[in-house]
Amino acid sequence: MFRKVLVANRGEIALRVIRALREMGIASVAVYSDADRNSLAVRMADEAVRLGPAPSAESYLRMDRILEAAALTGAEAIHPGYGFLSENDVFAAACESAGVKFIGPSAAAIRAVGSKTAARQVAKAAGAPIVPGIEEPVDSMDEARRVAREIGYPVLLKAVAGGGGKGMRRVDREADLEAALRDAASEAERSFRNAEVYIEKLVLEPRHIEIQVLGDEHGHMIHLGERECSLQRRHQKVIEESPSPVMLQYPELRHAMGEAALKVARAAGYYNAGTCEFLVDANRNFYFLEMNTRLQVEHPVTELVTVLDLVEWQLRIASGERLTLQQEDIQWRGWAIECRVYAEDPTADFMPSPGRIESVREPSGPGIRLDSAVYAGMTVPMEYDPLLAKLAVWASSRGRAIERMRRAISEYRISGIKTNLEFFDRVLADSEFRTGSFHTNYIPDFFARAGRSVAPTEDEMTAAKAIAVFHEAKRKPVTAGPAAGSRWRASLHAEVLR
Repeated sequence: MFRKVLVANRGEIALRVIRALREMGIASVAVYSDADRNSLAVRMADEAVRLGPAPSAESYLRMDRILEAAALTGAEAIHPGYGFLSENDVFAAACESAGVKFIGPSAAAIRAVGSKTAARQVAKAAGAPIVPGIEEPVDSMDEARRVAREIGYPVLLKAVAGGGGKGMRRVDREADLEAALRDAASEAERSFRNAEVYIEKLVLEPRHIEIQVLGDEHGHMIHLGERECSLQRRHQKVIEESPSPVMLQYPELRHAMGEAALKVARAAGYYNAGTCEFLVDANRNFYFLEMNTRLQVEHPVTELVTVLDLVEWQLRIASGERLTLQQEDIQWRGWAIECRVYAEDPTADFMPSPGRIESVREPSGPGIRLDSAVYAGMTVPMEYDPLLAKLAVWASSRGRAIERMRRAISEYRISGIKTNLEFFDRVLADSEFRTGSFHTNYIPDFFARAGRSVAPTEDEMTAAKAIAVFHEAKRKPVTAGPAAGSRWRASLHAEVLR
């Protein structure tokens, strides 16, 4: 087993990994940007190394500086968490070249299924059902028109290197195709530095269900069941649960989807933790969507119903241990639900709400798990995803889990910024959610029933961030004398203004 591991991430996932390391007696190294120098991860880790300024391109995405930090501290392995470099095959290969273990799949496996088009090719070859579409990016407008006509409208344009809903556009008619393709490619270039886009058939009102897989480096692999991830805003998940409500009626679906996920993972030569995502239509036909070659944000719900520690198994597998669990050993007990707590304002179309957190009161009690990096006095930076915490609950049934989550939300208080906690309570009280009869369009439909619409554009999101920073600057001017507070606060404010 490793003696020291560097955690190449920030926020709640960095804390999650550091806690697992501490329980296993492994020393931890945190890395941080200037915006995160007082984060809980930095405080909890055994060592911490500065990477650079707040922008991720100058800190958490700097492979060279992360590897230098590993060499400086003597870390034998790097856990990438999720996001940032977690699915970057170049970084995984660089770790290997530097003699540092990458806690995840091999660089070759990431390449095999890391892009959406490559993953579709692997899945198709492995015999897993895929959404009708193409396995290569479109290279011209003429080709895009031809493909869309063959598939049939509506179609979905998707960034090859995409994630988090970036670079996706629905197109219902050919007259809208050219503008949608231009916008999708532009957003993909800004988000991933890769403007390639491909086309697939739009599956109307599907459920989004994913299968967690886990395998060792000796060829043994199992699946840990499903997570229901249909509640999304702007194609980003906000509420997840395990099991999926659909499995209560059709338990054979879990076996079929689990076997399909294992086929894809084995075909890619995959090991460690990973997730295969599927769309399920109204007739219970399922289609492989993509593979996430990392730990998922929503992994706590799987841990709660299987009583397994996925991060511990990631570490054990990366150190060369065999996965001792067999498929028949996996049992799913009770029900788990997770809410992603964001610094955002649902009443203003989920616009980000950066700023200073004045106070925090956290929920507790039976069956509650809170993965959080929040504390009173911290400033939520505008440079990163606004995820603050993951609130998860476990109970013996779905109905009891819903009520436990509502109780936990009633206890949870974060003041000074806007959050989506009240929105979650409204959703949990909604009859369509409670019956489990929902799909990926649930949240827009939920607001439409209330007489509102959602889904701001990428430009609106950028403008909202700029406005938030401007108003924060006006609210807390840097002045001389006692009213200015500490020099540390003044320098931090100056950094934000820059």
